[in-house]
Amino acid sequence: MTSILVLNGPNLNLLGTRQPEVYGRTTLQDVEAMCVDWGKAAGLDVTCVQSNHEGVMIDAIHAAKGKHGGIVLNAGAYTHTSVALRDAIASVELPVVEVHLSNIHARETFRHHSHIAPVALGQIAGFGAQGYDLAIQALAKHLESAG
Repeated sequence: MTSILVLNGPNLNLLGTRQPEVYGRTTLQDVEAMCVDWGKAAGLDVTCVQSNHEGVMIDAIHAAKGKHGGIVLNAGAYTHTSVALRDAIASVELPVVEVHLSNIHARETFRHHSHIAPVALGQIAGFGAQGYDLAIQALAKHLESAG
C-alpha cells in the first residue's frame, strides 16, 4: 500500500481550543484519526506528523522522499513566511497538496500569499477538517494516474 505523509505545522497542536470560531472544535488527534481512516478508504497508508518548528518540518519533508508517495501539508503560518519549506518541497520532487482549515484568502491580507502553492499540486482551503479528506482523495487520484 502506498503511504503518504500528513504534515501539520505550528499551532495545529492546539486545534479544538485555539480560536474555535476560526478553526472549529475538532482536535488534532481527531483530524489525524480521520486522515488515517480517509487514507485507508483511498488505499493509502497515512503517517501523521506535527511540529511547531520549521527545521523539524523540513526534516520530515526530506525524510519523505523514498518513503512516502506524497504529502498533505498544512504549514500553518509558515505558509506565508517560509521560503525554506517551499525549497524543501521543491527539492524532494513529491506531489504535495496544501491544505488549510480556514479560507486563507478571506482572512487578513498577510495570509493571502502562499510560498507553498507554487510548488504544490494544489491548494484546498476553507473546508475545515474535511479539507484533509479532499486533499487525500486528490493525492490518491494523482498517485493512481501517475502509476
